[in-house]
Amino acid sequence: MEANKKACLIVIDGWGINADPKCKGDAIRDAPTPVMDTLREKHPYRTLAAHGLAVGLPDGLMGNSEVGHLNIGAGRVVYQDIVRIDLALKRNEFGSTENIRKCFDEAKSGNGRLHLCGLVSDGGVHSHIKHLFGLLKAAKEAGVPEAYVHFFADGRDTHPKSTTKYLKELLDELKALDYGSLATICGRYYAMDRDKRWERVQIAFDGMTQAKGEKVESPNDPKSVISTVEKRYENNETDEFLKPIIVDENGQIKDNDTILFFDFRSDRMREITQSFGIEPTPFDSPVPKNLHITTFTQYKSDFPFPCAFPPQKMTNVLAEWLAKNEVPQCHVAETEKYAHVTFFFNGGTEAQFNLEHRDLINSPRVATYDLKPEMSSIEVAEKVAEEIDTGNYPFVMCNFAPPDMVGHTGDYDAAVKAIAATDKGIGIIFEACKRNNYALFVTADHGNAEEMLGEDGSPRTAHTCARVPFNIATPDKVVLTEGSEEDALCDVAPTILKYMNIPAPEEMSGKSLISQ
Repeated sequence: MEANKKACLIVIDGWGINADPKCKGDAIRDAPTPVMDTLREKHPYRTLAAHGLAVGLPDGLMGNSEVGHLNIGAGRVVYQDIVRIDLALKRNEFGSTENIRKCFDEAKSGNGRLHLCGLVSDGGVHSHIKHLFGLLKAAKEAGVPEAYVHFFADGRDTHPKSTTKYLKELLDELKALDYGSLATICGRYYAMDRDKRWERVQIAFDGMTQAKGEKVESPNDPKSVISTVEKRYENNETDEFLKPIIVDENGQIKDNDTILFFDFRSDRMREITQSFGIEPTPFDSPVPKNLHITTFTQYKSDFPFPCAFPPQKMTNVLAEWLAKNEVPQCHVAETEKYAHVTFFFNGGTEAQFNLEHRDLINSPRVATYDLKPEMSSIEVAEKVAEEIDTGNYPFVMCNFAPPDMVGHTGDYDAAVKAIAATDKGIGIIFEACKRNNYALFVTADHGNAEEMLGEDGSPRTAHTCARVPFNIATPDKVVLTEGSEEDALCDVAPTILKYMNIPAPEEMSGKSLISQ
C-alpha cells in the first residue's frame, strides 16, 4: 500500500442491525437508505459487537454513546466504570473506597446529613440502582446519621413508565435497612440536562434545595408516593419529564450538607453538579453554603470535587497516535454529540492533540428532537465534505446524532425521517471521499432505532444489544479477514491505521480487519 493514505470515519449514533427481519418498529429497515444499502452490498462489510463484555461493560448490558466512542477511539476494550464499581460492590468495598469513606467522614464530622443524588433505575447506562443500595448500606455501616435520596427518574434507558417499579424497590430497601429517606423525585429531563438548558436544571435544583414541587399527601406511606407518580402518568407526564415531587421536606439540601452524586457516567451530571459547587451559579436560585461534594467518577477534569472512582489513564488512542505521527485530523459533530467526538473519542481527556482541528455544529433548539428529526445532520455532512475538500486533514471523523436522539423520543415516524436524513448526510460525505481519494469507514456506537417498539407494541426508547455495521469503501481494493462474532468496536482504529500504513501502537489490543 502507498504511504499517507487518507481516511474518513463516520460514527452513527444508535444505528443497530436488527437480527429479526420481521420485527415491527425497525426504523432503519423501514427508512429509505440507498447510500448505506450500497455500502453494504457493493463494498467490504462486517458487523461489530457493541455491547456487554465486548466493550468493557457487564455481560449482556446494552452499549451507549460514551462507551462506543471510547472503544472506537481507543482501539482496545475499555473496561467501564460500571465494571470497576460492580466489582467494588461485590467485594463490599464501598465503605473502604477512599473518597467514599472521606465523604461519609465529612458528613459525620459536620451536621450528619448526607444526600445521595442520581438516576435510579437498572438501565446501567448512567447509573445502577444497586450502586445506590450499596451506598446506603455502606453509609449506615459507617454511622452517617441521616441519608436522603434525590431520585432522578429515567424513562430513556428504561420503559417510559417504570419509575413506580424503581420507587417500590427503593422504598422496600429503605425499610429493610431501617435507614435513609426518599427526599425528592424529578425527571432526568430537568436534573440531567447536558445542553445548557439551565432553566430545566433550575427546576430540579429548586426542588432539591427549596422543596419547590408537588408535595406527597402522605410521605410516610409508600402507596401515596407511588400514586403521586401514577397520577402524573394519567396526565401523560412520563418518567423523563416528571416535574419535582417532594416526599421528605426535611431532605432539602441545606448549608453545610454533604452530597454524593452516584451516576457513573459524566456527561449528564456536569450541569447539576456545577450548579451546586461552581461559582457563578448559572441561574438566580440561592445555593446552600459550605457544601461538601463528592462525585462517583470524574465528571469533568477541572472540577475540584473528589471522586470515588478516578479515571483510568488512556495512552496512544487513535487521535493521540495520529498526532504523534504528525497526521493532521479533524473531528466534527453537532452539540448533542460534540463531547463524544472529542472527550470520549480521545480517550476521556479534554486535551486537544497536536494538529487536531474541531468543528462544532449547533444542534437545533427544540424541546424534543422528534420535532426536528433530521437535527443538524446535513450541516454536519456539509462541514465534513468541506474539510475533506480542503485536503488539509488526512483523517476526518464525525458523528451523526439523529438515529439515537430521535430514537430516544419513541416516535417511530420521526425516527424513520431521522434515518433517511442520516443516510443522505452519509451520501454527501461519500461523494466528497470519492472525489478526494479518501477511504470511507462507517460504523455505529450502539443500537437504538432498529427497535422502536416493545413486545407489547408500546414505544421503546432505550438502546439495544444489537451488533452494528462496519462499512469500508476504499479507492483501492482491500480484502477483509474472515468475519467473527468477536469482531468489535475496538477493531475500528487498528483497521484504519492498517489502511493508512501507520503501525498501531502496542496499547491497541484490537485487531485490524484488513488482511491485505
